[in-house]
Amino acid sequence: MSSVARVQVGIIGAGPAGLLLGRLLGLAGISFVLLERQTRAHVESRIRAGVLEPGSVTLLDAAGVSARLHRESLVHEGFEIAYGEQRLRINLRALTGHAVTVYGQTEITRDLSAQHEAAGSQILYGCEAVTPLDLTGRAARLRYRWQGQADEFVCDYLVGCDGYHGVARASLPAAGVRNIERAYPVSWLGVLADAPPVTPELLYASHPRGFALCSMRSRTRSRYYLEVAATQTLEEWPDERFWDELRARLPASVAAALVTGPAIEKSLTPLRGFVAEPLRHGRLFLAGDAAHIVPPTGAKGLNLAFADVGELAAALIAWFKTGATEGLDAYSPNRLARVWQAQRFAWWLTALTHRLTAAVFDERAQAAEFAYLAGCTHAQQSLAENYLGLSSVGATPPRSTRS
Repeated sequence: MSSVARVQVGIIGAGPAGLLLGRLLGLAGISFVLLERQTRAHVESRIRAGVLEPGSVTLLDAAGVSARLHRESLVHEGFEIAYGEQRLRINLRALTGHAVTVYGQTEITRDLSAQHEAAGSQILYGCEAVTPLDLTGRAARLRYRWQGQADEFVCDYLVGCDGYHGVARASLPAAGVRNIERAYPVSWLGVLADAPPVTPELLYASHPRGFALCSMRSRTRSRYYLEVAATQTLEEWPDERFWDELRARLPASVAAALVTGPAIEKSLTPLRGFVAEPLRHGRLFLAGDAAHIVPPTGAKGLNLAFADVGELAAALIAWFKTGATEGLDAYSPNRLARVWQAQRFAWWLTALTHRLTAAVFDERAQAAEFAYLAGCTHAQQSLAENYLGLSSVGATPPRSTRS
Protein backbone atom coordinates (compact mmCIF):
# COMPACT_ATOMS: atom_id res chain seq x y z
CA MET A 1 0.00 0.00 0.00
CA SER A 2 1.72 3.16 -1.19
CA SER A 3 -0.50 5.83 0.37
CA VAL A 4 -3.70 6.50 2.27
CA ALA A 5 -5.52 9.77 1.58
CA ARG A 6 -8.70 11.14 3.14
CA VAL A 7 -11.72 12.64 1.40
CA GLN A 8 -15.20 13.24 2.71
CA VAL A 9 -17.04 11.22 0.03
CA GLY A 10 -15.79 8.38 -2.16
CA ILE A 11 -17.84 7.86 -5.33
CA ILE A 12 -17.57 4.59 -7.25
CA GLY A 13 -18.45 5.06 -10.93
CA ALA A 14 -17.91 8.12 -13.14
CA GLY A 15 -20.99 7.80 -15.29
CA PRO A 16 -23.49 10.67 -15.39
CA ALA A 17 -24.88 9.96 -11.89
CA GLY A 18 -21.45 9.81 -10.25
CA LEU A 19 -20.25 12.88 -12.15
CA LEU A 20 -23.34 14.88 -11.19
CA LEU A 21 -23.04 13.90 -7.53
CA GLY A 22 -19.39 14.91 -7.48
CA ARG A 23 -20.20 18.23 -9.12
CA LEU A 24 -22.95 19.06 -6.61
CA LEU A 25 -20.70 18.13 -3.68
CA GLY A 26 -17.75 20.05 -5.09
CA LEU A 27 -19.81 23.22 -5.48
CA ALA A 28 -20.66 22.95 -1.77
CA GLY A 29 -17.01 22.58 -0.78
CA ILE A 30 -17.26 18.85 0.01
CA SER A 31 -14.12 16.90 -0.90
CA PHE A 32 -14.64 13.78 -3.02
CA VAL A 33 -12.90 11.30 -5.27
CA LEU A 34 -14.40 9.47 -8.26
CA LEU A 35 -13.08 6.02 -9.13
CA GLU A 36 -14.01 4.58 -12.53
CA ARG A 37 -13.12 1.19 -13.99
CA GLN A 38 -13.34 2.27 -17.64
CA THR A 39 -11.42 4.94 -19.55
CA ARG A 40 -12.84 8.44 -19.88
CA ALA A 41 -13.22 7.95 -23.64
CA HIS A 42 -15.25 4.79 -23.07
CA VAL A 43 -17.55 6.45 -20.51
CA GLU A 44 -18.16 9.45 -22.75
CA SER A 45 -18.94 7.33 -25.82
CA ARG A 46 -21.72 5.20 -24.32
CA ILE A 47 -25.05 5.68 -26.11
CA ARG A 48 -27.91 5.85 -23.65
CA ALA A 49 -31.18 7.67 -22.93
CA GLY A 50 -32.05 11.15 -24.06
CA VAL A 51 -35.38 12.23 -22.50
CA LEU A 52 -35.01 14.45 -19.43
CA GLU A 53 -37.70 15.27 -16.90
CA PRO A 54 -37.97 18.88 -15.64
CA GLY A 55 -36.38 17.85 -12.34
CA SER A 56 -33.29 16.52 -14.12
CA VAL A 57 -32.84 19.77 -16.03
CA THR A 58 -33.17 21.71 -12.76
CA LEU A 59 -30.38 19.61 -11.22
CA LEU A 60 -28.12 20.19 -14.23
CA ASP A 61 -28.85 23.91 -13.93
CA ALA A 62 -27.85 23.80 -10.25
CA ALA A 63 -24.65 21.98 -11.18
CA GLY A 64 -23.74 24.67 -13.71
CA VAL A 65 -23.53 22.23 -16.62
CA SER A 66 -26.63 23.08 -18.66
CA ALA A 67 -25.49 25.89 -20.98
CA ARG A 68 -25.02 23.65 -24.02
CA LEU A 69 -28.14 21.68 -23.12
CA HIS A 70 -30.27 24.83 -23.33
CA ARG A 71 -28.65 25.80 -26.64
CA GLU A 72 -28.87 22.46 -28.42
CA SER A 73 -31.65 20.42 -26.81
CA LEU A 74 -35.16 19.88 -28.13
CA VAL A 75 -38.08 20.79 -25.88
CA HIS A 76 -41.08 18.54 -26.44
CA GLU A 77 -44.45 19.65 -25.12
CA GLY A 78 -46.06 16.29 -25.85
CA PHE A 79 -45.64 12.84 -27.35
CA GLU A 80 -47.80 10.39 -29.28
CA ILE A 81 -49.07 6.88 -28.71
CA ALA A 82 -50.24 4.98 -31.79
CA TYR A 83 -52.42 1.90 -31.63
CA GLY A 84 -52.46 0.48 -35.13
CA GLU A 85 -53.52 3.43 -37.30
CA GLN A 86 -55.00 5.39 -34.38
CA ARG A 87 -52.82 8.19 -32.98
CA LEU A 88 -53.24 9.90 -29.61
CA ARG A 89 -51.17 12.94 -28.63
CA ILE A 90 -50.46 13.39 -24.93
CA ASN A 91 -50.20 17.17 -24.52
CA LEU A 92 -47.79 17.43 -21.61
CA ARG A 93 -47.83 21.22 -21.51
CA ALA A 94 -51.61 21.52 -21.50
CA LEU A 95 -52.06 18.71 -18.97
CA THR A 96 -49.32 19.70 -16.51
CA GLY A 97 -47.73 23.00 -17.53
CA HIS A 98 -44.40 21.21 -18.14
CA ALA A 99 -42.43 19.59 -20.97
CA VAL A 100 -39.58 17.12 -21.46
CA THR A 101 -36.15 17.97 -22.84
CA VAL A 102 -34.46 15.76 -25.42
CA TYR A 103 -30.66 15.79 -24.98
CA GLY A 104 -28.49 12.71 -25.21
CA GLN A 105 -26.91 11.15 -22.13
CA THR A 106 -23.61 11.06 -24.03
CA GLU A 107 -23.69 14.85 -24.27
CA ILE A 108 -24.56 15.22 -20.58
CA THR A 109 -21.59 13.04 -19.65
CA ARG A 110 -19.27 15.13 -21.81
CA ASP A 111 -20.58 18.37 -20.30
CA LEU A 112 -20.08 17.08 -16.76
CA SER A 113 -16.60 15.74 -17.56
CA ALA A 114 -15.55 19.10 -18.99
CA GLN A 115 -16.69 20.92 -15.85
CA HIS A 116 -14.82 18.48 -13.62
CA GLU A 117 -11.69 18.89 -15.72
CA ALA A 118 -11.92 22.69 -15.45
CA ALA A 119 -12.42 22.42 -11.67
CA GLY A 120 -9.48 20.03 -11.24
CA SER A 121 -11.67 17.32 -9.71
CA GLN A 122 -10.00 14.14 -8.53
CA ILE A 123 -11.26 11.49 -10.99
CA LEU A 124 -9.27 8.31 -11.52
CA TYR A 125 -10.17 6.42 -14.69
CA GLY A 126 -8.96 2.88 -15.32
CA CYS A 127 -9.10 1.79 -11.68
CA GLU A 128 -8.82 -1.90 -10.84
CA ALA A 129 -9.73 -4.01 -7.82
CA VAL A 130 -11.93 -1.30 -6.28
CA THR A 131 -13.01 -2.57 -2.86
CA PRO A 132 -15.25 -0.78 -0.33
CA LEU A 133 -14.27 -1.68 3.25
CA ASP A 134 -15.32 -0.95 6.85
CA LEU A 135 -18.84 0.03 5.82
CA THR A 136 -20.16 -0.02 9.39
CA GLY A 137 -17.07 1.39 11.08
CA ARG A 138 -16.22 4.93 12.16
CA ALA A 139 -14.91 5.64 8.66
CA ALA A 140 -15.14 3.70 5.42
CA ARG A 141 -12.18 2.78 3.26
CA LEU A 142 -11.97 2.59 -0.51
CA ARG A 143 -9.12 0.40 -1.73
CA TYR A 144 -8.09 0.23 -5.39
CA ARG A 145 -5.27 -0.19 -7.88
CA TRP A 146 -4.45 2.59 -10.34
CA GLN A 147 -1.64 2.57 -12.88
CA GLY A 148 -0.24 -0.53 -11.23
CA GLN A 149 -0.11 1.01 -7.76
CA ALA A 150 -2.24 -0.02 -4.75
CA ASP A 151 -3.80 2.91 -2.91
CA GLU A 152 -6.60 3.66 -0.48
CA PHE A 153 -8.91 6.48 0.50
CA VAL A 154 -10.48 6.92 3.92
CA CYS A 155 -13.98 8.42 3.54
CA ASP A 156 -16.83 9.51 5.76
CA TYR A 157 -19.27 8.04 3.23
CA LEU A 158 -19.20 6.00 0.04
CA VAL A 159 -21.67 6.12 -2.84
CA GLY A 160 -22.02 3.34 -5.41
CA CYS A 161 -22.93 4.76 -8.83
CA ASP A 162 -21.21 1.94 -10.69
CA GLY A 163 -24.17 0.20 -12.31
CA TYR A 164 -25.88 -3.14 -12.07
CA HIS A 165 -22.67 -5.17 -12.38
CA GLY A 166 -20.58 -2.86 -10.19
CA VAL A 167 -18.63 -3.64 -7.05
CA ALA A 168 -20.62 -1.40 -4.69
CA ARG A 169 -23.70 -3.56 -4.29
CA ALA A 170 -21.66 -6.76 -4.70
CA SER A 171 -19.58 -5.74 -1.67
CA LEU A 172 -22.59 -5.82 0.65
CA PRO A 173 -23.17 -8.84 2.88
CA ALA A 174 -25.88 -11.18 1.55
CA ALA A 175 -28.06 -10.39 4.55
CA GLY A 176 -27.61 -6.66 4.02
CA VAL A 177 -29.51 -6.25 0.76
CA ARG A 178 -32.46 -7.85 -1.01
CA ASN A 179 -32.46 -7.89 -4.82
CA ILE A 180 -35.95 -7.91 -6.35
CA GLU A 181 -36.11 -8.58 -10.09
CA ARG A 182 -38.53 -9.13 -12.92
CA ALA A 183 -37.45 -10.19 -16.41
CA TYR A 184 -39.64 -9.28 -19.37
CA PRO A 185 -39.74 -11.70 -22.34
CA VAL A 186 -38.60 -9.05 -24.85
CA SER A 187 -35.68 -6.77 -25.67
CA TRP A 188 -35.39 -3.40 -27.38
CA LEU A 189 -33.40 -3.40 -30.61
CA GLY A 190 -32.10 0.15 -31.02
CA VAL A 191 -30.63 1.89 -34.06
CA LEU A 192 -28.98 5.31 -34.13
CA ALA A 193 -28.87 6.91 -37.58
CA ASP A 194 -27.95 10.25 -39.09
CA ALA A 195 -31.39 10.84 -40.54
CA PRO A 196 -34.03 13.46 -39.73
CA PRO A 197 -36.65 12.28 -37.19
CA VAL A 198 -39.81 10.95 -38.78
CA THR A 199 -42.02 12.75 -36.23
CA PRO A 200 -41.48 16.07 -34.42
CA GLU A 201 -42.09 14.39 -31.04
CA LEU A 202 -41.59 10.89 -29.67
CA LEU A 203 -44.00 8.29 -31.03
CA TYR A 204 -44.77 5.08 -29.11
CA ALA A 205 -46.34 2.63 -31.56
CA SER A 206 -48.30 -0.47 -30.53
CA HIS A 207 -48.84 -2.95 -33.35
CA PRO A 208 -49.76 -6.65 -33.65
CA ARG A 209 -46.19 -7.26 -34.86
CA GLY A 210 -44.79 -5.62 -31.73
CA PHE A 211 -43.83 -2.27 -30.25
CA ALA A 212 -41.81 0.46 -32.00
CA LEU A 213 -40.48 3.80 -30.76
CA CYS A 214 -39.52 6.78 -32.89
CA SER A 215 -37.17 9.03 -30.96
CA MET A 216 -34.34 11.43 -31.73
CA ARG A 217 -31.14 12.99 -30.41
CA SER A 218 -31.22 16.11 -32.58
CA ARG A 219 -32.94 17.52 -35.65
CA THR A 220 -30.63 15.44 -37.85
CA ARG A 221 -30.03 12.30 -35.75
CA SER A 222 -32.74 9.73 -35.03
CA ARG A 223 -33.03 6.90 -32.52
CA TYR A 224 -35.45 4.06 -33.29
CA TYR A 225 -36.37 0.95 -31.33
CA LEU A 226 -38.17 -2.30 -32.06
CA GLU A 227 -39.53 -4.84 -29.60
CA VAL A 228 -37.93 -8.21 -30.36
CA ALA A 229 -37.85 -11.56 -28.60
CA ALA A 230 -35.34 -11.70 -25.76
CA THR A 231 -33.59 -14.57 -27.57
CA GLN A 232 -32.75 -12.55 -30.69
CA THR A 233 -29.26 -11.34 -31.58
CA LEU A 234 -27.90 -8.29 -33.41
CA GLU A 235 -26.66 -10.51 -36.23
CA GLU A 236 -30.27 -11.39 -37.04
CA TRP A 237 -31.07 -7.73 -37.73
CA PRO A 238 -29.19 -6.20 -40.67
CA ASP A 239 -30.13 -2.60 -41.42
CA GLU A 240 -32.53 -3.44 -44.26
CA ARG A 241 -34.54 -5.84 -42.11
CA PHE A 242 -34.72 -3.30 -39.29
CA TRP A 243 -36.08 -0.50 -41.50
CA ASP A 244 -38.59 -2.81 -43.18
CA GLU A 245 -39.90 -4.00 -39.83
CA LEU A 246 -40.07 -0.45 -38.45
CA ARG A 247 -42.18 0.67 -41.41
CA ALA A 248 -44.52 -2.28 -40.92
CA ARG A 249 -45.22 -1.32 -37.30
CA LEU A 250 -45.81 2.41 -37.82
CA PRO A 251 -49.06 4.08 -38.92
CA ALA A 252 -49.07 4.33 -42.72
CA SER A 253 -48.73 8.12 -42.73
CA VAL A 254 -45.64 7.93 -40.54
CA ALA A 255 -44.07 5.01 -42.40
CA ALA A 256 -44.38 6.92 -45.69
CA ALA A 257 -42.32 9.80 -44.28
CA LEU A 258 -39.54 7.65 -42.80
CA VAL A 259 -36.01 8.55 -43.93
CA THR A 260 -33.49 5.78 -43.38
CA GLY A 261 -29.71 5.68 -43.21
CA PRO A 262 -26.82 3.43 -42.22
CA ALA A 263 -26.86 2.49 -38.53
CA ILE A 264 -24.03 4.27 -36.72
CA GLU A 265 -24.83 2.33 -33.55
CA LYS A 266 -26.99 -0.73 -32.91
CA SER A 267 -27.83 -2.26 -29.54
CA LEU A 268 -30.01 -4.84 -27.78
CA THR A 269 -31.42 -3.95 -24.36
CA PRO A 270 -33.24 -6.66 -22.38
CA LEU A 271 -36.29 -5.31 -20.59
CA ARG A 272 -36.13 -5.95 -16.88
CA GLY A 273 -37.05 -4.41 -13.57
CA PHE A 274 -34.69 -4.52 -10.62
CA VAL A 275 -34.65 -2.90 -7.18
CA ALA A 276 -32.19 -3.34 -4.32
CA GLU A 277 -33.61 -2.87 -0.82
CA PRO A 278 -32.47 -0.99 1.19
CA LEU A 279 -30.33 1.61 -0.61
CA ARG A 280 -28.03 2.14 2.37
CA HIS A 281 -25.74 -0.13 4.35
CA GLY A 282 -23.83 1.72 7.04
CA ARG A 283 -21.63 4.27 5.29
CA LEU A 284 -22.40 3.04 1.77
CA PHE A 285 -25.29 4.39 -0.32
CA LEU A 286 -26.49 3.00 -3.65
CA ALA A 287 -27.70 5.23 -6.49
CA GLY A 288 -28.65 4.86 -10.15
CA ASP A 289 -28.33 1.49 -11.86
CA ALA A 290 -26.48 0.08 -8.85
CA ALA A 291 -29.75 0.51 -6.97
CA HIS A 292 -32.46 -0.03 -9.60
CA ILE A 293 -33.14 -0.70 -13.26
CA VAL A 294 -36.45 0.21 -14.90
CA PRO A 295 -37.70 -0.87 -18.34
CA PRO A 296 -36.85 1.98 -20.74
CA THR A 297 -40.44 2.44 -21.88
CA GLY A 298 -41.10 5.33 -19.50
CA ALA A 299 -37.68 7.02 -19.92
CA LYS A 300 -37.03 6.72 -16.18
CA GLY A 301 -33.51 5.27 -15.85
CA LEU A 302 -31.33 8.39 -16.07
CA ASN A 303 -33.98 10.57 -14.46
CA LEU A 304 -34.23 8.28 -11.42
CA ALA A 305 -30.43 8.23 -11.14
CA PHE A 306 -30.26 12.02 -11.17
CA ALA A 307 -33.06 12.26 -8.59
CA ASP A 308 -31.12 9.80 -6.40
CA VAL A 309 -27.93 11.82 -6.40
CA GLY A 310 -29.79 15.11 -6.10
CA GLU A 311 -31.44 13.97 -2.86
CA LEU A 312 -28.27 12.31 -1.63
CA ALA A 313 -26.12 15.37 -2.35
CA ALA A 314 -28.49 17.55 -0.30
CA ALA A 315 -28.42 15.05 2.57
CA LEU A 316 -24.62 14.76 2.56
CA ILE A 317 -24.14 18.52 2.39
CA ALA A 318 -26.52 18.98 5.34
CA TRP A 319 -24.58 16.40 7.37
CA PHE A 320 -21.18 17.88 6.63
CA LYS A 321 -22.35 21.46 7.21
CA THR A 322 -24.63 21.04 10.24
CA GLY A 323 -24.40 17.43 11.44
CA ALA A 324 -28.07 16.84 10.51
CA THR A 325 -28.77 13.14 9.90
CA GLU A 326 -32.42 13.32 8.86
CA GLY A 327 -31.69 13.44 5.12
CA LEU A 328 -29.27 10.53 5.22
CA ASP A 329 -31.67 8.45 7.30
CA ALA A 330 -34.58 9.20 4.95
CA TYR A 331 -32.68 8.60 1.70
CA SER A 332 -33.46 4.90 1.29
CA PRO A 333 -37.19 4.95 2.16
CA ASN A 334 -37.78 8.15 0.19
CA ARG A 335 -36.04 6.91 -2.92
CA LEU A 336 -37.57 3.43 -2.78
CA ALA A 337 -41.05 4.95 -2.73
CA ARG A 338 -40.23 6.91 -5.89
CA VAL A 339 -38.45 3.98 -7.54
CA TRP A 340 -41.39 1.63 -7.04
CA GLN A 341 -43.72 4.24 -8.47
CA ALA A 342 -41.48 4.44 -11.54
CA GLN A 343 -41.44 0.64 -11.79
CA ARG A 344 -45.23 0.59 -11.72
CA PHE A 345 -45.46 3.24 -14.43
CA ALA A 346 -42.91 1.54 -16.68
CA TRP A 347 -44.69 -1.81 -16.21
CA TRP A 348 -48.04 -0.20 -17.12
CA LEU A 349 -46.74 1.63 -20.20
CA THR A 350 -44.89 -1.48 -21.35
CA ALA A 351 -48.06 -3.58 -21.02
CA LEU A 352 -50.03 -0.93 -22.92
CA THR A 353 -47.68 -0.78 -25.90
CA HIS A 354 -45.88 -4.15 -26.18
CA ARG A 355 -46.93 -7.66 -27.19
CA LEU A 356 -45.69 -9.51 -24.14
CA THR A 357 -47.96 -12.51 -24.74
CA ALA A 358 -49.93 -13.98 -27.62
CA ALA A 359 -53.10 -14.33 -25.53
CA VAL A 360 -56.27 -12.94 -27.10
CA PHE A 361 -57.42 -11.81 -23.64
CA ASP A 362 -54.35 -9.59 -23.27
CA GLU A 363 -54.84 -8.16 -26.76
CA ARG A 364 -58.46 -7.22 -26.03
CA ALA A 365 -57.56 -5.75 -22.63
CA GLN A 366 -54.80 -3.67 -24.25
CA ALA A 367 -57.24 -2.31 -26.83
CA ALA A 368 -59.70 -1.42 -24.08
CA GLU A 369 -56.97 0.34 -22.10
CA PHE A 370 -55.98 2.45 -25.11
CA ALA A 371 -59.63 3.35 -25.77
CA TYR A 372 -60.04 4.40 -22.14
CA LEU A 373 -56.88 6.52 -22.28
CA ALA A 374 -57.96 8.18 -25.54
CA GLY A 375 -61.36 9.11 -24.11
CA CYS A 376 -60.41 10.21 -20.58
CA THR A 377 -58.58 13.48 -19.85
CA HIS A 378 -57.96 12.40 -16.26
CA ALA A 379 -56.19 9.25 -17.47
CA GLN A 380 -54.07 11.33 -19.84
CA GLN A 381 -53.17 13.71 -17.03
CA SER A 382 -52.08 10.81 -14.83
CA LEU A 383 -49.93 9.50 -17.69
CA ALA A 384 -48.42 12.95 -18.23
CA GLU A 385 -47.63 13.44 -14.54
CA ASN A 386 -45.93 10.06 -14.31
CA TYR A 387 -44.02 10.60 -17.55
CA LEU A 388 -42.68 13.93 -16.25
CA GLY A 389 -41.87 12.62 -12.78
CA LEU A 390 -44.41 14.96 -11.19
CA SER A 391 -46.80 12.44 -9.62
CA SER A 392 -47.09 12.12 -5.87
CA VAL A 393 -45.26 9.33 -4.06
CA GLY A 394 -47.34 6.74 -2.29
CA ALA A 395 -46.41 4.57 0.64
CA THR A 396 -43.59 2.09 0.39
CA PRO A 397 -45.12 -1.31 -0.44
CA PRO A 398 -45.24 -3.84 2.39
CA ARG A 399 -42.47 -6.40 2.47
CA SER A 400 -43.32 -9.87 1.31
CA THR A 401 -42.72 -12.70 3.74
CA ARG A 402 -41.69 -14.98 0.87
CA SER A 403 -38.03 -15.55 0.14
